[in-house]
Amino acid sequence: MTRFAWLRRLWALSTGRFGLIVAASIAVVALVARFWTPFDPQRVDIADRWAPPGWPHLLGTDGSGRDILSVLMAGAGTTVWVAVGAAVVATVIGIVLAALGALTARWLRESVAVLVDILIAFPVLIIAMMISAVWGGSLWVVIISVGIGFGVNVARVTRPELRRVLHSDFVLAGRASGLTPFQNLWRHLLPNVAPVFIVQLSWAMAVAVLAEAGLSYLGFGAPVTEPSWGLLLKDLQAYITVYPLTVVWPGLAITLTVLGLNLLGDGLREATDPTLSRRRAAHHVPAVVA
Repeated sequence: MTRFAWLRRLWALSTGRFGLIVAASIAVVALVARFWTPFDPQRVDIADRWAPPGWPHLLGTDGSGRDILSVLMAGAGTTVWVAVGAAVVATVIGIVLAALGALTARWLRESVAVLVDILIAFPVLIIAMMISAVWGGSLWVVIISVGIGFGVNVARVTRPELRRVLHSDFVLAGRASGLTPFQNLWRHLLPNVAPVFIVQLSWAMAVAVLAEAGLSYLGFGAPVTEPSWGLLLKDLQAYITVYPLTVVWPGLAITLTVLGLNLLGDGLREATDPTLSRRRAAHHVPAVVA
């Protein structure tokens, strides 16, 4: 039971609870949309153009007669795919760079540190635009660019933690028993820095959602055949002065998702860090009345 104590602490936090609810809701909507949506997200019906919210179009339709609720539900699948894919890429890059920067010879550690400092100077969107200029805009561009950008951040944050844990007694005992540096990394080091990874990756997901929406809006992200909140926002913003309500729905979906994932990261940071939990508890000690 103590293994999941951090999850109970996370649910006890208002930020963590809100983040968990948002993340779970998006995942459920994305799963449902794979099998069912009220209408075909690509269905075009000129007779239903700009229908107001009501029955059967609960959120209305756009200028092509597409049901906005159906497009939003299908776009949730794109959002989850990009967020999870970027987190996986960031995990791989972060672990590799952090391990090279903590467990190898001094010259290689210093080289990795310089490489991380150089890469971290480039914003994620700039990296995505450079990659898309070579390979063309796609969801893979978003996933790879956000994965590279946040993988470097993960490596920078995790490398000092690895160096600190590297001199712990259980790591030294594993080394004395004949474990190689990378066996020690897998068995002892990574489990002890896992909370740092989890927090960073929740923030990477939030950045991925925002990057996908922004890049799709600019034409560097999802192709027009893919349902995307960013593409929907791009299509609707030209009519914002005439049909302002239709722009609210994709903007609200992006905002709530990014906010929820960011708050989930904050909650995870506090729930997995005992010092922050004790500090928070100390600030809420009730006064004793004589």
